[in-house]
Amino acid sequence: MSRPARVNRFIEAPAAAGGEGIAAFARTLSERRQDTRRSPRLDRSLAANPPRPERGNWFPRRWPFLLLCMLAIVGVARLGAGAWPHMPILPLLAASVILSGCARFTFDWVRGRSFAAHLLAASAVVALPLFLYGLGMALWALRGGLAWDMVLAALICVGGIASAYLRRQPAMIFAGQFAIWSAPVAALQSLAGLLTMLVALVVAILISREQLREEHEEVVRQQMRDRMQTRARDILADYEETQLGWFWETDRRSLLTYISPPIARALGHEPEELVGSPLVQLFHLADSGQDGERTLLFHLTARSAFNEVSVRAAIREEERWWSISGRPIYDAFHNFVGFRGSGTDLTEKKRSREDASRLAHYDSLTDLANRLQMSRTLERILAAPRESERQCTVLLLDLDRFKRVNDTMGHPAGDALLKQVAQRLLGTVGQMGQVGRLGGDEFEVILAGEVERRAVGHLCEAIIHALSQPYVIDGQRVVIGASVGVAVSPDDGKTSEELIRNADLALYAAKDGGRGRYHFYAEDLHAQAEERAKLERDLRDAISHGELELYYQPVIATSSERISGFEALLRWRHPDRGWVPTNHFVEAAEESGLIAQIGEWALRQACQDLARWPEEVRVAVNVSPLQFANPQLPAIVAQAIASAGIEPSRLELEITESVFLTDDEGTEAMFAALKRIGVRMALDDFGTGYSSLGYLKKAPFDKIKIDQSFVRGATQPGSRNGAIIASITGLAHALGMDTTAEGVETLDELDLVRMHGCSHVQGFIYERPLSAEDAAARLASGLTAVARGPRSARAPRQTMLRKVLLDHHGHLYNVTVRNISVSGAMVEGLWNVPVGTVFRMHLSERHELEAVTRWCSANRAGLEFAEPLERDASGRLAAVQERAPDLSGKAAVALRG
Repeated sequence: MSRPARVNRFIEAPAAAGGEGIAAFARTLSERRQDTRRSPRLDRSLAANPPRPERGNWFPRRWPFLLLCMLAIVGVARLGAGAWPHMPILPLLAASVILSGCARFTFDWVRGRSFAAHLLAASAVVALPLFLYGLGMALWALRGGLAWDMVLAALICVGGIASAYLRRQPAMIFAGQFAIWSAPVAALQSLAGLLTMLVALVVAILISREQLREEHEEVVRQQMRDRMQTRARDILADYEETQLGWFWETDRRSLLTYISPPIARALGHEPEELVGSPLVQLFHLADSGQDGERTLLFHLTARSAFNEVSVRAAIREEERWWSISGRPIYDAFHNFVGFRGSGTDLTEKKRSREDASRLAHYDSLTDLANRLQMSRTLERILAAPRESERQCTVLLLDLDRFKRVNDTMGHPAGDALLKQVAQRLLGTVGQMGQVGRLGGDEFEVILAGEVERRAVGHLCEAIIHALSQPYVIDGQRVVIGASVGVAVSPDDGKTSEELIRNADLALYAAKDGGRGRYHFYAEDLHAQAEERAKLERDLRDAISHGELELYYQPVIATSSERISGFEALLRWRHPDRGWVPTNHFVEAAEESGLIAQIGEWALRQACQDLARWPEEVRVAVNVSPLQFANPQLPAIVAQAIASAGIEPSRLELEITESVFLTDDEGTEAMFAALKRIGVRMALDDFGTGYSSLGYLKKAPFDKIKIDQSFVRGATQPGSRNGAIIASITGLAHALGMDTTAEGVETLDELDLVRMHGCSHVQGFIYERPLSAEDAAARLASGLTAVARGPRSARAPRQTMLRKVLLDHHGHLYNVTVRNISVSGAMVEGLWNVPVGTVFRMHLSERHELEAVTRWCSANRAGLEFAEPLERDASGRLAAVQERAPDLSGKAAVALRG
């Protein structure tokens, strides 16, 4: 069966390609360029008027039977006449035969030439030979020797055979007949015959015109029928060429009898080579999955229809998938004769499904399992049929200092860092468990089965150590850390929700403990979580009941030692718990989103209090990053100033470097809007951020506040804090900004910051924070400030009550230690001890040390140790942890002057 015939048979086949394949095929056809189209063919034309027939078909290329008939008739006439005809009859007959025999050469010569050439050729090989033949036969009869009945029979035979050869050209039939019959008329010179021939000529012309018109109409109808018949075949052929869909057919033994040529060539064969091969040879059934293999083989064996069976194509070095559909076919006697079906390319669709599935179960950035897959994995473990199989361990990880990297170096750098973190996690966990990313900088590890807590602890330490090693991102060295929370099933929960919640509580505890550590879940963590929730509820009540207060710490100008302003500090006196540490409830306010509401209240209250103070006094109010990100902040500030009726320059907004972690355009626009109001701005906690010099370049600050971490220990030998303070003040002076040193508590620290050029000082050395009423009373007494406090800082002291023994040259004294540090202690029970007195202190049963009296007031004295005490691994004083000395039987003597 030919290929067009086979394709025609698929017109009725099920088009399993579907709507998508047909649409794609239509797009392919519309996008084909003119130079890639097939050569135009008559049967594809959609024109109403088809082209005219070729002119080379006016007469046949060969008519051997006509020549044979002409010669045979001459021979028979010779026998009838008894002699050959006289001149010029025989040359006329010979010329007619010779000219008729030249039809082949004339046909080839005239092909593709003009109409006149075709007309001349037709006259030379059709009309003229027949005329000469008729004329010769007529003259033979006139000059005797040949009967007229034989002439008529000869002309009828020759004319009929010529008409048979000229059947495709009605006009040439009439031309031949007119030529052969006009010869006897001319020979007889009959006027009636001439008129008859003229009438016949007219009639012949009319009939020829009618026949030509009918033939033309028939040709048009035939071409339209051919076009309709071939259109479906051509469409299917074009559809096959796109390789979006293709067709196949088998015999009763499932051997191919037809395969679309493009698919055959894709398989590396010609269609003829695959005919006779098994249909299943086109596929890798072993790679198609058990469902595809069983389905196809079952239907071929059962001779039942199948639809969209996915199979992998047997194409080397390429993974291509097809969807196969087919149905059995039967002959007129209902005998099974094979299968006929179609196929479509599933490769892209399958890849799309795989990509969608991967996106649904894997993190697109790190290729780790995502939250959904990790949740399903955990639920599958906890739903195991055996209780022993439900044991697992969940590790929740949170990266420390990742946000700093993400904000300072950009999100692409943060993404690159997350990829490296994922690789380190995979390398560290290995085969012990499954690693996933929950989102952002949060990761999860699931360890299936029972794992000893010691082993889990070692794994957590290994993870923290691996993730804390330096990274290289865009040529820069980056260091982060990690905190880990651990929950174990079934001890810490029997459902995925319980385990995740408890692991999260453990992670929260690890971060509270200082980060860079791991923490196992414990029951008391619930109490801490409930405490945080209760603190948030109480804070909401405190806001609604007006329990929050503002305290004001004076800011002193170092040049005049006068109060230049106050910093507003938030305080909360809980009805039951008393004073709540500021950092505790501020952290809760930031996590719950209450900080914006509290910050707006503080701004309005500070402006109201400022309105009652002297004009030269300012107030500084802290602005949280959430407040700064609020586009309504300038309007809130302006309204607070207008409501209090104060000058805008008396209000100073303290802003931390974290506000620069948002977009530059929004930050710059906010600074510009605030400066238009006229308020002052101070950069708080300078030097503790990420790129402070860059911030100073961008933002219009009026003051830089030096963080107290640089002031602490600045007077200690070897400390570099003094040099840092000097560089900050020098930079601020060059930029025309004031500087405020925070946390100054000793006279030595005050002298240091003055020496390095700080314009303002804030700390306990002058005043502690005051309530609004106390601040007003303090201002009423004058603006002059006096520094009061110790000369130098002392080591942190631990309050305690411990009985110890002092030995002074053999005299023993029982005293009580009230507080102690690594360098000294304050004791109670000695009166009027001279400064410089040296004692031997029995601090515990095994610890004795030398101490010198540095001051004495009433019954209390301050002792300085000759050698500092040592601390244990937990940071506690080792000597204090031991048992106190036994004072029984010892003399209790009071040393008096």
